[in-house]
Amino acid sequence: MSNDLVSRAQAFLFSEGGALTLRKLAQLLEVKESELREPLSTLAERLQGTGLALIQTDTEVSLAIDKDTSPAIQKAFERELGKEIGDAGLEVLAIVLYRGPSTRAQIDYIRGVNTSSTIRNLLARGLVERTGNPEDGREYLYRPTVELFSHLGVRDRAELPNYTEITGELKAFETQRTESSGGEGNATTL
Repeated sequence: MSNDLVSRAQAFLFSEGGALTLRKLAQLLEVKESELREPLSTLAERLQGTGLALIQTDTEVSLAIDKDTSPAIQKAFERELGKEIGDAGLEVLAIVLYRGPSTRAQIDYIRGVNTSSTIRNLLARGLVERTGNPEDGREYLYRPTVELFSHLGVRDRAELPNYTEITGELKAFETQRTESSGGEGNATTL
């Protein structure tokens, strides 16, 4: 077994940011599922004392915070959730509400800044959810949750205030930015 395989397994698990099925991890590593036992065992040992742990079931594996570090992380997380979401959070929520399911690149493009920490905060609060992108398996779509719609008192996007006007302006903005950059933007149709 090579250290390269262990390192690549850790990298794929880290980049996923959540659980991966053993089947998918084996595909990514280009090995048989039965060949994962030893590298995952080595990775679990390697992670001891680092603040991270390898969590594995019969079908899935994930990187997680280890039990010794978990209370400190939980405390910081609760402090962070106690804060208001701020203007950046409101802007991202407006984008996913009015634009619909959007990739992080599309959200970044509209806002003009990196939104990864804002999106993480909204995910943690249960205001947006992350799903696979059927058009590109390398990225995710972010969409409003049922809880967000419930909190806003609407059943779907069309009930949002000034929905038609705002979606039209948003579409025009994306089209204008795409045309002015020579068609190289990340804009897509609404």
